[in-house]
Amino acid sequence: MGRLFVLHLEGKIYSCKHCHTHLALSEDIVSKSFHSRHGKAYLFNKVVNVSFGEKDDRQMTTGMHTVADIFCVGCGSIVGWKYEIAHENSQKYKEGKSVIERFKVSGPDGSNYWINHEANGGGSDADDGQIYMTGLLDYLFTILV
Repeated sequence: MGRLFVLHLEGKIYSCKHCHTHLALSEDIVSKSFHSRHGKAYLFNKVVNVSFGEKDDRQMTTGMHTVADIFCVGCGSIVGWKYEIAHENSQKYKEGKSVIERFKVSGPDGSNYWINHEANGGGSDADDGQIYMTGLLDYLFTILV
């Protein structure tokens, strides 16, 4: 296994709440109106220091999307997903962008959000509920084999 290259960002940074690896800049936020099964999520133009899981077709609130889970390179935690393909024309703006779940990161001011147990996928884009453990286990198996 090679040496891990981690990019350090300057400015208002969102970082992994587990290992503090820099993930995104506040200026790259496209929308703060996204939701996951666990609450708030932000759509970013650009994220760094992440690896991607397998592409998977998922039915979300706004239609069918091909997405890939996003893992922090520092600790392997799943922090969100990347939109590879939006199958609905009205959702094409999401392609190539990434969603980071707010409770999995520390904000620029050091703030943390907690899991919202009432968030039941009723937001703008909810994950399908089975991506977290499956995606992480698949990813870990891939890098260990």
